[in-house]
Amino acid sequence: MCSIEGKGKGKMRGIRMGATKGGGGGGGERVEKLKSSRTKLWMIRATTSVLLWTCIVQLTALGDTWGPHLLKGWPSCFSYQDSSVSVVEDKVPSVPARVLPPKRVYKNNGYLMVSCNGGLNQMRAAICDMVTIARYLNVTLIVPELDKTSFWSDPSEFQDIFDVDHFIMSLRDEVRILKELPPRLKRRVEIGMVYSMPPISWSDISYYHNQILPLIKKYKVVHLNKTDTRLANNGQPLEIQKLRCRVNFSALRFTSQIEELGKRVVKLLRQNGPFIVLHLRYEMDMLAFSGCTQGCNSEEVEELTRMRYAYPWWKEKIINSDLKRKDGFCPLTPEETALILRALDIDNSYQIYIAAGEIYGGQRRMATLAAAYPKLVRKETLLEPSDLGFFQNHSSQMAALDYLVSLESDIFIPTYDGNMAKVVEGHRRFLGFKQTILLERRLLVDLIDQYNSGTLSWYEFSDAVNESHESRKGQPTQRLVIPDRPKEEDYFYANPEECLQPSYSRLDLSVGGL
Repeated sequence: MCSIEGKGKGKMRGIRMGATKGGGGGGGERVEKLKSSRTKLWMIRATTSVLLWTCIVQLTALGDTWGPHLLKGWPSCFSYQDSSVSVVEDKVPSVPARVLPPKRVYKNNGYLMVSCNGGLNQMRAAICDMVTIARYLNVTLIVPELDKTSFWSDPSEFQDIFDVDHFIMSLRDEVRILKELPPRLKRRVEIGMVYSMPPISWSDISYYHNQILPLIKKYKVVHLNKTDTRLANNGQPLEIQKLRCRVNFSALRFTSQIEELGKRVVKLLRQNGPFIVLHLRYEMDMLAFSGCTQGCNSEEVEELTRMRYAYPWWKEKIINSDLKRKDGFCPLTPEETALILRALDIDNSYQIYIAAGEIYGGQRRMATLAAAYPKLVRKETLLEPSDLGFFQNHSSQMAALDYLVSLESDIFIPTYDGNMAKVVEGHRRFLGFKQTILLERRLLVDLIDQYNSGTLSWYEFSDAVNESHESRKGQPTQRLVIPDRPKEEDYFYANPEECLQPSYSRLDLSVGGL
């Protein structure tokens, strides 16, 4: 033992001496070999650490950007999960820094420009479709242009409503998205050298592969000037449906200004207990477009008719309001809505938040509903005028605020199945099948007429309303598919069942479950 230790010590001393004196060439070589081996060992360790860290980052990115409801519990539209708990700003849990997903590398087949048409929620669904189409055509998508020429004349750009940087970065592992075309192509578009067309409504993804992709390859840039309902509800590959959901529920996040104001509204409502959001679609544009004039006086009927004729893209001009109402194609009036809420045993002590623009007829038409439910509130009554000043004359930004509040409500009740009603319904399903009462208007107007004529007693009327809506409260269900009649089947965004967690037993879907 001693002799071995002695030789070991002598060897180490020899190495030091050789290194110090520079003589005995063999000692110098040994020094260099030792340094080299230490460097290699350090490099191996460093490389291994980098590889392990990269794996962790990729897994975290996937968990953060896809299927958060499967990994982290059902999400809220805000940073807190339980909508029954008040938002306390200094107690919101801290969110870790976002890890970007890796870029998807693919051969770019060209550029896709899109101009969305319609209101906020029609455009929202269209954006989801256009992202999905761009992904499966392997093209670069230019940030969608929003509609500025419709009835609402909202000048908002994409970045005024949605967090554009989040939109681009959160989808980078699927599709390349740019804020604008490269300079050379942008100049061509500015002088009108662009192929522009409306795609066929309710088309399969195969239509875009066979018809649109060859055009993009030929012209380098194709502009789709209509985007509403341009991708079929059903019959699409599962990955298509899941990407539509990912865009809708993860990538399309409102700006921080809209999100923060939405949190404030929800906090103010929660301070006073449960609340219902009533999407009372009794606004001038809807009545003029649909031709529904129930309860309107002659001057109002004339005004609505003039408006309908003033917009050439509203194709239907001569409308029988009574027949349309009986067929269930009219929004419920405020008076009819008050009757239905009472029949559904909605407690009049609950707050009812009106998610809508200006109600046509004003206080005169709202009087019955306000008498039955005195705790009617709107964003305009909850917030100061200065809070909403930035949103004035920006209907899509106002609608975004109502959208957020609608997601967080205890019950959501739309009086008409328009785009907001459908998209919010689907989003609430994604958030855990939150209760949404889907009113069967065709049946309800018949029951209302029978009750008003004295044919039905109040108890008979109330029982019929409740019984007919037991299965219409946002429960898990399969989408209705009607081949060759896509307008009549269930809308994908109202019930994106391919993306929903099948949790059937844990939900209390009763109206009295507040």
